Amino acid sequence: MVRGSRLRQIGWAISIGVVFAGFMLLTFRVNAVKSEVVRAERLIVDMEREKLALETEFETRANQQQLADWNAIEFGYAPPRADQFLESERQLASFSAPRAPGSPEPIRFAREMEASDYPALVSPLSSHEEDVAENGDEAEGETAQPQSDAHLALARLD
Repeated sequence: MVRGSRLRQIGWAISIGVVFAGFMLLTFRVNAVKSEVVRAERLIVDMEREKLALETEFETRANQQQLADWNAIEFGYAPPRADQFLESERQLASFSAPRAPGSPEPIRFAREMEASDYPALVSPLSSHEEDVAENGDEAEGETAQPQSDAHLALARLD
């Protein structure tokens, strides 16, 4: 009887091995099919993006053609020619008409300020103007005395 049970054990081991091998083959086949499906889905998404880009380009080109037709027929626009460009501001100014009586004054541009045009420096701690020497140091003889906020405001207004 020992022989029969031993043979059964070997039979079961072989059948379990065959089932396990079949299971592994089936698993590999399922994973291969899944990867093909994922690859196909990525290809579909790429094709949809390309289709959208081509549709957008087609619509843009159609609009350009429509705009060109409107420019030619409705508005009479034309691209600029080389002789329409100006060399300088003086050439542009030569096209202007003289000022009519009663017209507003021309726009004046700001000038650069000289060092003497700037207001005198006032110390935030005192109401005295500070003399600044050429080397950037404060002039001698000035002492900083703390003042109240009201005095500072009045000094700034002066």
